[in-house]
Amino acid sequence: MDSAHVAVGNGQLTLTADYVTGQAPTSSGIAINYLSGTVYAQEPYTVAVGGGYSFTGQFLAPTIKGTWPAFWLTGVNAWPPEIDLAEWKGDGDISFNTYGMNSVWITDNVPYSSSSFQTLTMDVMDLNGVDVQTKFYLNGVLQSTQTGNAMVGKPFWL
Repeated sequence: MDSAHVAVGNGQLTLTADYVTGQAPTSSGIAINYLSGTVYAQEPYTVAVGGGYSFTGQFLAPTIKGTWPAFWLTGVNAWPPEIDLAEWKGDGDISFNTYGMNSVWITDNVPYSSSSFQTLTMDVMDLNGVDVQTKFYLNGVLQSTQTGNAMVGKPFWL
């Protein structure tokens, strides 16, 4: 991931990926066939007791085999926790995921049209003073409600 694959203009953020050869594999041995852009928030987000956030964006993401664009919150101090507003795993679907402090994945896969921009919203709220409830919307329609174990008070990077 590098800044050469990030562009901002006319109110739009564009991340691109290019096919490459000759890259060293990841530490777990996965081949790297693409270089892509990535951005991070400057400040972490923390769901406080009684609080929460709503994240909304318009996305046009590829869904072809070999691509894996994603937009997520991940723990500042440790992993887990993780909440994925969107993860496209190259199979034509969009995945909404939560990975709680109990190391349990919750995933819902939904068909996704990559032919036009789609509006995604993720409401991340305190559920009970301990757990975080996340509601995932695609074009204003609720797709999934998930609970992240013991995520209240944990800082996240966007």
